[in-house]
Amino acid sequence: MLFNSIHFLIFFPVVTTIYFLLPHRFRWMLLLAASCYFYMAFIPAYILILAVTIVIDYFAGIYIERSEGKKRKKYLAVSIVSLILVLFVFKYFNFVNQSFADVFRTFELEYPVENIGLILPIGLSFHTFQSLSYVVEVYRGRQKAEKNFGIYSLFVMFYPQLVAGPIERPQQLLYQFYERHKFEYRRIADGLKLMAWGMFKKVVIADRLAVFVNQVYDNPQNYEGISMVIATVFFAFQIYCDFSGYSDIAIGSAQVMGFKLMQNFNRPYFSKSISEFWKRWHISLSTWFRDYLYIPLGGNRVGIPRWYFNLFFTFMVSGLWHGANWTFVIWGALHGTYLIIGILTRDFRQKFTEITGLAKAKRLHRFLQVMITAALVCFSWVFFRAMNLHDAMLILANMFRGIGNVTQMFGPDRVHILYLGRNMLEFSICILLIGFLGIVELIQRRGSIIEMINSKPAVYRWALYYIILVAIILLGQYEISQRFIYFQF
Repeated sequence: MLFNSIHFLIFFPVVTTIYFLLPHRFRWMLLLAASCYFYMAFIPAYILILAVTIVIDYFAGIYIERSEGKKRKKYLAVSIVSLILVLFVFKYFNFVNQSFADVFRTFELEYPVENIGLILPIGLSFHTFQSLSYVVEVYRGRQKAEKNFGIYSLFVMFYPQLVAGPIERPQQLLYQFYERHKFEYRRIADGLKLMAWGMFKKVVIADRLAVFVNQVYDNPQNYEGISMVIATVFFAFQIYCDFSGYSDIAIGSAQVMGFKLMQNFNRPYFSKSISEFWKRWHISLSTWFRDYLYIPLGGNRVGIPRWYFNLFFTFMVSGLWHGANWTFVIWGALHGTYLIIGILTRDFRQKFTEITGLAKAKRLHRFLQVMITAALVCFSWVFFRAMNLHDAMLILANMFRGIGNVTQMFGPDRVHILYLGRNMLEFSICILLIGFLGIVELIQRRGSIIEMINSKPAVYRWALYYIILVAIILLGQYEISQRFIYFQF
């Protein structure tokens, strides 16, 4: 079920109303049934896959807690191998198989293994990682094994964050299913405001930008220079508004019912370095890789060569997590490389800022840092968005062709070049929306914008609510139903 659908517009208020009408002891049953229905709205049969992994991890957690020594490791291994195997079969088998086939074809050898025709279950990587965090935390002794099978199932399947996160830790979410959540107007109103803002970012900003981005990235051979640059910058904001919009709706819908999910984004395009960017972007995933891969590899508590390897390997795996395509592997490897180069050049950059006087011009220095970080991130987005490696290289080659010819933007072909085949009004709306987003996020530096709104008189608050609602209805892109980008992961 899509958040940006009529289906969810009916589902959410019905489930929430029943939730508050039910006695506390029955509420988890309602949420589990609603979550099953939510997931089955995509491909009903795939809930069986989710059920199998839930059963395995539920018993694995119990046996890990009861056992000692090598037995604990065996049960942990069974759980991890089972989860990774399911993920490999549905997400990575065809990728690995096709890579082998390409190698064999290069040497003119026959390769007999065919790809399998399976559709990737929605959000498989997300609930797989959430399940992995549970069994690892039980093994580490930081979380008691959940004895209630229904509650554990709900932890994995909780519908607001089931298919695209945030990826929650058991310590942060499991206990909340036992808490009594009262009907509190202020909390519910704030949750609905966050959902509305998330919907605005998705259907008004992200989906409008998608029209321009798709025009270029689906036909990379027809564009070059400034057109490629504009499409790439638009994609940077598209994917941010798309994914952070989903997170806002997920966090807001959970908040309405009394649950608190972790923050997933914190104004990432205001980051002054790639390291800071990853502390602000998809926080639940970046911290997951930090805690369950980077630190177990040794983190930065090892020799320098091994430290660089740990960084690079973690980000390369992160890229592969996003998709079974070499473009994602390169995207992850790029960010790993950025971080290593940042460490290697730290002293040089500090000396450079002192020599040039940038250290004293703090605002200019901060602006340049933000712009350089944004440029590096945008460059990497090319590999994330391109359909394949060939398209990515074509886009990069075309991006720097004719980039200096500014006069082309004012010639007779400017509609094709500058507006990417659309009209000036649609293009201008996109620019204004990006500017509006930037202003909102600048205001958020001072604190929660919802708290700021709550402090205003009722007439101003309700005027703003109606403006956002009307904007969603009138400016929302509904011509083609747009799935959330991260649903494919």
